[in-house]
Amino acid sequence: MARPRRRRNRLSMTSLIDVIFLLLLFFMLTSTFSKFAEIELAAATSGAGAETGAKPFFLQLTTEGLRLNGDMLALDALTASPLAEAEKGTPLLVSLGEAVEAQALADLLIALRALPGLSVSVLEG
Repeated sequence: MARPRRRRNRLSMTSLIDVIFLLLLFFMLTSTFSKFAEIELAAATSGAGAETGAKPFFLQLTTEGLRLNGDMLALDALTASPLAEAEKGTPLLVSLGEAVEAQALADLLIALRALPGLSVSVLEG
């Protein structure tokens, strides 16, 4: 006795297309919300001389805030600080305290972009 051949059902592509569409949508949305920017970073080296005769500024970034030449300073007050009147090429040395997050450094460097007269160098720790 011959058994009747069972006919295989075709595989539905609808669910596969739905999954691919959802993945595509997910990756499109995540790439839209991610914003990348370049931050120019120069490490201070030993023996590097000042480019101008101007007195260098020393900025400490700690978890408590900023200190400019020893005086406490808020991040949003940088444009009203003595850094704003610095002549072109004035060196600014940035020192990082312990446990300073990379985002805090990035925020500082972005704020310092508004002060074009400074030559910013980050001290190696």
